Amino acid sequence: MYSLDVNFLKDRPAYQKKPERKGGISLNLPTGDLTPIYAGVAVGVVLPALLGLGWWLLQGKIVELEAQIAQLEQESKRLDTEIGNINKIKAETNAIKGETQALVTVFDQIRPWSAMLQDLRDRIPVAVQIQTIKQIPPIPAAEGQPASNPAGGLEITGLARSFNDVNDFLLSLQQSQFLKSTESRILTATLVDAPLPPGVDQLTNGVTVKPPQVVKYTIQSSMNDVPASELIRELEKKGTVGLVARIRSMQQTGVISK
Repeated sequence: MYSLDVNFLKDRPAYQKKPERKGGISLNLPTGDLTPIYAGVAVGVVLPALLGLGWWLLQGKIVELEAQIAQLEQESKRLDTEIGNINKIKAETNAIKGETQALVTVFDQIRPWSAMLQDLRDRIPVAVQIQTIKQIPPIPAAEGQPASNPAGGLEITGLARSFNDVNDFLLSLQQSQFLKSTESRILTATLVDAPLPPGVDQLTNGVTVKPPQVVKYTIQSSMNDVPASELIRELEKKGTVGLVARIRSMQQTGVISK
């Protein structure tokens, strides 16, 4: 009889022949939709690039702004210097204006004696004589206060034929533009013997001749403190041409208002 030898070990997995490997490594790549993978790779590459570009642009902008700030600071220093120079010029200009105005004020208070004397000649009555004219200085005011009348005043003494003539002379002076009418007054008025002309003796053929009596008067008045620029017409009437020309020249330049 024949015997059958069956080897079941060869059927076990351990005895199964493994497939021969050919050179290289086999990769099991996924299959299907690869869009998410590509998107992730793109984000991973593009995002750092964008961040780097943004940082580079930001640094450039910072450098530009710093340059602008430096330029503005330099411009600010230059403007501060110019402003200081302008303020200095303004201060000097104001000082010059103040000095000029002070000189103009003094100049505008000038009262030419030629005009004053001509005004007195035009106003004195026929029966009145003037012996002396004295200028009265302004009365000093209290400390820190201006003088009550910086122009001062006049004191006129002379002889008149009668008291009425003295009164007429006072009324005429009160109409003068160079004097204050409210401060013109008669200080004294007394009867005295009229002075004899030079070379005339009171004795004539042994007879004493009594001279007639006249009124010796003293009139006092304050000068008008109105600026000379407001008395141009009156000054022209009295022949003060030089002062009028200078005042009008200053009015044209704006130093004195018209």
